[in-house]
Amino acid sequence: MPQDRRPRHGLGFTVVAAIVLALAVTIGMVAARLSTNGAVTRSPMAQSPGIVSQPVDSQTSTADLTAAANKVVPGIVNVDTQLGLQNGEGAGTGIVLTSDGEILTNNHVVEGATKISVTDLGNGRTYPATVVGYDRSDDLAMVKLSGASGLQTAPLGNSDRVAVGDAIVGLGNAGGTGSPTAAAGQVTGLDRSITASDEAAGASEKLTGLIQVAANIQPGDSGGPLINSAGQVVGVDTAASQGFRFGTVSTQGGGEGFAIPINKALTIAKQIQSGKSSSTVHIGRSAFLGVTVTDADGGALVRNIVSDGPAEQLGLTPGDVITGVDGTTIGSALELTDAMDQHHPGDTVTLKFADQSGQAQSAKTKLAQGPVG
Repeated sequence: MPQDRRPRHGLGFTVVAAIVLALAVTIGMVAARLSTNGAVTRSPMAQSPGIVSQPVDSQTSTADLTAAANKVVPGIVNVDTQLGLQNGEGAGTGIVLTSDGEILTNNHVVEGATKISVTDLGNGRTYPATVVGYDRSDDLAMVKLSGASGLQTAPLGNSDRVAVGDAIVGLGNAGGTGSPTAAAGQVTGLDRSITASDEAAGASEKLTGLIQVAANIQPGDSGGPLINSAGQVVGVDTAASQGFRFGTVSTQGGGEGFAIPINKALTIAKQIQSGKSSSTVHIGRSAFLGVTVTDADGGALVRNIVSDGPAEQLGLTPGDVITGVDGTTIGSALELTDAMDQHHPGDTVTLKFADQSGQAQSAKTKLAQGPVG
């Protein structure tokens, strides 16, 4: 359901650690969102990823990190999305978990997608794909390729063994070019919490338990692997802030990045694979009300109505304020999104709203199938 979810105040991050750092910066989710008229030109896939920053310790050479990245290249994919209701395109990365095409990526890579195509770097083939499920709160999603078999899976490591100072390399579809690009760096923090913003989607999410790295993570790298010097995936790249100095650590290549530990990501992936929904995990297709909303006092303010959608059929108009869904009180645009995550296409829900005169209304409507998330 497309929603205009305004970023929370500050758009900064709070580090949860023994030392509290007084530093506010903008952390952006790193999927590349491309306008329909301004999509990047795809270049042929590189046979070897290019390390774009220098190694950060004397024990790990550029050659070592290049070799580590090359071990993982056949086990990643490029994820390209069409954002039909936004009239745009998106590009990101994914990690191959199974030979028949189960892919781990970020939720924000596929959010809003009306069509998904995935190119496997191991065999060069492109497949149509659907979202199996997603966890918005942890920014993870599982995608299934249609007709895939014999794919090379990514070598997975143990994120519990990651330590500050470890040499790492991030790998992904930087810039949406289609060529795997690697960025070397160093682990600078563990168990970090941030508020990450996706400017294109107008969304902001609180993410916790992250690995922080000094590495040039770029738009398009979202959903790609964070790799240790042994060539094992220890994290899923999810957010970055470009060009700042963090504490006493000068960032490598001008950027700071954050990754979801692979152990945590795999726990969520297994829940999605098992088909078990929860308060945070949505399984299957997304329900669609057909509105864009923003925060309002006491609810979610309707800004636009999608033609022929459930909201229009119900008689909602711009300026109405949605206040409840099936007994759940709605106090903001984000709360409406969370409530919709508990439903599926075809569900009939009772919608409560206040019309422009302030009069309370209540009516039932059947939810349609909409874009992812």
